[in-house]
Amino acid sequence: MTANHSDALVFFGITGDLAYKKIFPALHAMVRRGALDIPVIGVARDDLTLDQLRARARASIDEHGGGVDADAIKALDGLLTYVKGEYSDAKTFEALHGALGGAKRPAYYLAIPPLLFGSVVEHLSKSDCAAGARVIVEKPFGHDLKSAQGLNRILLDAFAEEDIFRIDHYLGKRPVHNMVYFRFANSMLESFWNRTHVDSVQITMAESFGVQGRGAFYDQTGTIRDVMQNHLFQVLANLCMEPPVRTDSESLRDEKVKVLRAIAPLAPADVVRGQFAGYLDEPGVAADSQTETFAVLRLGVNNWRWQGVPFYIRAGKSLAVTCTEVVARLRAPPDVYPQRKTQSNHVRFRISPDTTVAIGLTVMNEEETGSGVVSELQASRHPGPNEMDAYERVLGDALVGDRALFAREDYVEEAWRIVDPILTPNALPAPLRYAAGSWGIATPALTPPGGWVDPEVE
Repeated sequence: MTANHSDALVFFGITGDLAYKKIFPALHAMVRRGALDIPVIGVARDDLTLDQLRARARASIDEHGGGVDADAIKALDGLLTYVKGEYSDAKTFEALHGALGGAKRPAYYLAIPPLLFGSVVEHLSKSDCAAGARVIVEKPFGHDLKSAQGLNRILLDAFAEEDIFRIDHYLGKRPVHNMVYFRFANSMLESFWNRTHVDSVQITMAESFGVQGRGAFYDQTGTIRDVMQNHLFQVLANLCMEPPVRTDSESLRDEKVKVLRAIAPLAPADVVRGQFAGYLDEPGVAADSQTETFAVLRLGVNNWRWQGVPFYIRAGKSLAVTCTEVVARLRAPPDVYPQRKTQSNHVRFRISPDTTVAIGLTVMNEEETGSGVVSELQASRHPGPNEMDAYERVLGDALVGDRALFAREDYVEEAWRIVDPILTPNALPAPLRYAAGSWGIATPALTPPGGWVDPEVE
């Protein structure tokens, strides 16, 4: 273990739903790979014994982690300890200080509601637990620009920016991470990846399921806050960023922030919202809810590379399929074949459920009548059985101090700046209804040139 590696992981909220579905399986996988051999100290309000916590971890891994590895779970059991207490009680942090023993560089993972961050961070500082430590913060990072700025002030009161790791697990997904690698490790894309050759870009994040029993949470959030302002802006930044001068985390993050700075705040004309039929019947959803379950955003990146290229982002629940992909349409060549009826050339990145990089080319049709058809050159990859999960990747990076996959303070605030004007009450019309299993709301004003490319999933 290097000197920069955290020497303890303190997990606030270890009895919660996120821990059960995602974190215990990630910790188990990290142990199996030899990437975790430090104490894991759980902190929560629940009255559990250590044996009960270990049993919960086993059940979690069995249900969500593909099954328990006997050696790995034995090792994880040996790393686990538990501190019971209220997050607002100084005695909890006294007990935590004792449980840390001689740890000099602990990492505190706050998998708790943002309303509790202030109390926890304040007590960590007062109990002398914050010195030399890192803090890992689970999203959401606020619900608008003002709250994000307030949250950043709370964190920066006790920790330096380089010790704050804001988790957006979407960045930990291999295909999202690979998008940057593909762009800058290969020269073929660079010659046409600009406003001279790209006509428009569309990003679709479709989910065929609804709110899955999370109506009360979702009704306070909506699609724009839930996935667009964070996940899909990260995809946009990966697509649009300039080559970093180095591959260190700050050089990468500098270029992503530049992309957001080049985007003007959204106006009502740049947005359409929808709500699937039946959403109002979901438990926890207000009878008169105006929360969107579908949205389209249109924006532009006003810099030398992308000025004048429209970007369309579409996301929603209860749509036709579950799939996330990017399609960049290229400008049409001179019309040498006037009877050609085909889509333009394009580049397609599929992020899930499989990973695909494809280039759409026009070739002669089978009848050789001069009308072309689009044929794709594809490179596809399906996740393997030992694929690293997103949470395993980001937690591992946080423990070693690699910040490349984490949002920086200025990035978070720039992302909120873009969407803030459309999030104020009554800024937008009521969402339009759409049928479950459809492709949401389509309006001519917010349709990409040539139309949407609806992902097809086998």
